[in-house]
Amino acid sequence: MLYRYFLIAIASAAMLLGIQIPNFIDQYQKRLDAHLIEVTENLRGFQEIANKYHQGSLEALIKEHEESASQTFRGEAVPIRAMYERYKAFRGEQSNMNTNLAGKIVHVMFGRNRQLLDETVSNYSFNIPLNQEAVLCGAIFAAVGLIIMETLVKFVVWSIGMTFGSSTSVRRTA
Repeated sequence: MLYRYFLIAIASAAMLLGIQIPNFIDQYQKRLDAHLIEVTENLRGFQEIANKYHQGSLEALIKEHEESASQTFRGEAVPIRAMYERYKAFRGEQSNMNTNLAGKIVHVMFGRNRQLLDETVSNYSFNIPLNQEAVLCGAIFAAVGLIIMETLVKFVVWSIGMTFGSSTSVRRTA
Protein backbone atom coordinates (compact mmCIF):
# COMPACT_ATOMS: atom_id res chain seq x y z
CA MET A 1 0.00 0.00 0.00
CA LEU A 2 2.84 2.39 0.83
CA TYR A 3 4.36 1.58 -2.56
CA ARG A 4 1.17 2.69 -4.35
CA TYR A 5 1.13 5.99 -2.45
CA PHE A 6 4.74 6.47 -3.44
CA LEU A 7 3.81 5.90 -7.09
CA ILE A 8 0.95 8.38 -6.81
CA ALA A 9 3.35 10.97 -5.39
CA ILE A 10 5.84 10.29 -8.20
CA ALA A 11 3.09 10.59 -10.83
CA SER A 12 1.78 13.84 -9.30
CA ALA A 13 5.25 15.41 -9.14
CA ALA A 14 6.02 14.30 -12.69
CA MET A 15 2.71 15.71 -13.92
CA LEU A 16 3.36 19.09 -12.26
CA LEU A 17 6.85 19.16 -13.72
CA GLY A 18 5.56 18.17 -17.17
CA ILE A 19 2.94 20.91 -17.08
CA GLN A 20 5.77 23.43 -16.67
CA ILE A 21 7.43 22.48 -19.97
CA PRO A 22 5.10 24.42 -22.31
CA ASN A 23 5.19 27.34 -19.86
CA PHE A 24 9.01 27.32 -19.87
CA ILE A 25 9.07 27.17 -23.67
CA ASP A 26 6.61 30.09 -23.80
CA GLN A 27 8.79 32.19 -21.49
CA TYR A 28 11.89 31.31 -23.51
CA GLN A 29 10.08 32.36 -26.72
CA LYS A 30 8.93 35.66 -25.19
CA ARG A 31 12.45 36.43 -23.98
CA LEU A 32 13.78 35.68 -27.47
CA ASP A 33 11.18 37.97 -29.05
CA ALA A 34 12.03 40.78 -26.62
CA HIS A 35 15.77 40.53 -27.33
CA LEU A 36 15.14 40.47 -31.07
CA ILE A 37 12.94 43.58 -30.87
CA GLU A 38 15.62 45.34 -28.80
CA VAL A 39 18.54 44.54 -31.11
CA THR A 40 16.44 45.39 -34.19
CA GLU A 41 15.67 48.78 -32.67
CA ASN A 42 19.36 49.31 -31.85
CA LEU A 43 20.31 48.56 -35.46
CA ARG A 44 17.56 50.72 -36.97
CA GLY A 45 19.71 53.82 -37.51
CA PHE A 46 22.54 51.82 -39.01
CA GLN A 47 20.09 49.99 -41.26
CA GLU A 48 18.76 53.33 -42.52
CA ILE A 49 22.32 54.41 -43.37
CA ALA A 50 22.94 51.05 -45.09
CA ASN A 51 19.69 51.50 -47.05
CA LYS A 52 20.76 54.95 -48.17
CA TYR A 53 24.40 54.28 -49.09
CA HIS A 54 24.88 50.49 -49.42
CA GLN A 55 21.69 49.12 -51.02
CA GLY A 56 20.52 47.94 -47.59
CA SER A 57 23.61 45.86 -46.78
CA LEU A 58 24.71 46.18 -43.16
CA GLU A 59 27.70 44.00 -44.05
CA ALA A 60 28.87 46.64 -46.56
CA LEU A 61 28.37 49.41 -44.00
CA ILE A 62 30.36 47.49 -41.40
CA LYS A 63 33.10 46.72 -43.92
CA GLU A 64 33.36 50.40 -44.82
CA HIS A 65 33.73 51.24 -41.13
CA GLU A 66 36.40 48.54 -40.71
CA GLU A 67 38.39 49.80 -43.70
CA SER A 68 38.05 53.48 -42.86
CA ALA A 69 41.14 55.62 -42.36
CA SER A 70 39.47 57.11 -39.29
CA GLN A 71 40.14 55.30 -36.02
CA THR A 72 36.74 56.43 -34.80
CA PHE A 73 34.95 54.67 -37.64
CA ARG A 74 37.12 51.55 -37.26
CA GLY A 75 36.26 51.57 -33.57
CA GLU A 76 32.55 51.88 -34.37
CA ALA A 77 32.75 48.81 -36.58
CA VAL A 78 33.26 46.54 -33.55
CA PRO A 79 29.99 47.31 -31.70
CA ILE A 80 28.01 47.56 -34.93
CA ARG A 81 29.25 44.11 -35.98
CA ALA A 82 28.49 42.73 -32.50
CA MET A 83 24.92 44.06 -32.72
CA TYR A 84 24.52 42.69 -36.22
CA GLU A 85 25.84 39.24 -35.20
CA ARG A 86 23.49 39.26 -32.22
CA TYR A 87 20.60 40.17 -34.51
CA LYS A 88 21.45 37.30 -36.88
CA ALA A 89 21.74 34.86 -33.96
CA PHE A 90 18.32 35.86 -32.60
CA ARG A 91 16.74 35.66 -36.07
CA GLY A 92 18.16 32.17 -36.47
CA GLU A 93 16.88 31.21 -33.03
CA GLN A 94 13.45 32.57 -33.90
CA SER A 95 13.47 30.53 -37.08
CA ASN A 96 14.35 27.39 -35.11
CA MET A 97 11.52 28.08 -32.67
CA ASN A 98 8.99 28.44 -35.50
CA THR A 99 7.73 24.85 -35.14
CA ASN A 100 5.38 22.74 -33.04
CA LEU A 101 5.79 22.22 -29.29
CA ALA A 102 7.80 19.00 -29.65
CA GLY A 103 10.23 20.71 -32.04
CA LYS A 104 10.59 23.65 -29.65
CA ILE A 105 11.29 21.33 -26.73
CA VAL A 106 13.96 19.45 -28.70
CA HIS A 107 15.53 22.74 -29.83
CA VAL A 108 15.63 24.19 -26.32
CA MET A 109 17.12 20.95 -25.00
CA PHE A 110 19.85 20.58 -27.63
CA GLY A 111 20.28 23.69 -29.81
CA ARG A 112 19.26 26.59 -27.61
CA ASN A 113 20.84 29.97 -27.14
CA ARG A 114 22.73 29.61 -23.86
CA GLN A 115 22.19 33.25 -22.83
CA LEU A 116 18.43 33.00 -23.36
CA LEU A 117 18.27 29.68 -21.51
CA ASP A 118 20.16 31.09 -18.53
CA GLU A 119 17.94 34.19 -18.43
CA THR A 120 14.79 32.09 -18.68
CA VAL A 121 15.90 29.77 -15.89
CA SER A 122 16.92 32.61 -13.57
CA ASN A 123 13.71 34.59 -14.20
CA TYR A 124 11.31 31.65 -14.59
CA SER A 125 7.90 32.12 -13.02
CA PHE A 126 6.03 28.94 -12.18
CA ASN A 127 2.48 28.83 -13.44
CA ILE A 128 0.03 26.03 -13.94
CA PRO A 129 -1.41 26.65 -17.39
CA LEU A 130 -4.21 24.22 -18.05
CA ASN A 131 -4.23 24.23 -21.78
CA GLN A 132 -4.12 21.16 -24.00
CA GLU A 133 -0.34 21.22 -24.48
CA ALA A 134 0.38 21.53 -20.74
CA VAL A 135 -1.97 18.71 -19.79
CA LEU A 136 -0.56 16.47 -22.53
CA CYS A 137 3.04 17.17 -21.46
CA GLY A 138 2.10 16.56 -17.83
CA ALA A 139 0.42 13.25 -18.66
CA ILE A 140 3.37 12.10 -20.77
CA PHE A 141 5.84 13.11 -18.07
CA ALA A 142 3.78 11.25 -15.43
CA ALA A 143 3.54 8.12 -17.58
CA VAL A 144 7.26 8.13 -18.33
CA GLY A 145 8.05 8.72 -14.64
CA LEU A 146 5.86 5.79 -13.61
CA ILE A 147 7.34 3.51 -16.26
CA ILE A 148 10.86 4.38 -15.13
CA MET A 149 9.92 3.87 -11.48
CA GLU A 150 8.24 0.52 -12.14
CA THR A 151 11.19 -0.64 -14.22
CA LEU A 152 13.67 0.34 -11.50
CA VAL A 153 11.65 -1.43 -8.82
CA LYS A 154 11.33 -4.59 -10.91
CA PHE A 155 15.08 -4.49 -11.66
CA VAL A 156 15.97 -4.08 -7.99
CA VAL A 157 13.63 -6.93 -6.97
CA TRP A 158 15.06 -9.11 -9.75
CA SER A 159 18.65 -8.24 -8.73
CA ILE A 160 17.97 -9.06 -5.10
CA GLY A 161 16.31 -12.30 -6.14
CA MET A 162 19.25 -13.24 -8.33
CA THR A 163 21.77 -12.37 -5.61
CA PHE A 164 20.06 -14.31 -2.86
CA GLY A 165 18.80 -17.03 -5.20
CA SER A 166 22.34 -17.69 -6.50
CA SER A 167 23.90 -17.82 -3.04
CA THR A 168 21.31 -20.29 -1.71
CA SER A 169 21.80 -22.61 -4.67
CA VAL A 170 25.59 -22.52 -4.14
CA ARG A 171 25.13 -23.37 -0.46
CA ARG A 172 22.87 -26.34 -1.26
CA THR A 173 25.45 -27.91 -3.57
CA ALA A 174 28.31 -27.49 -1.10
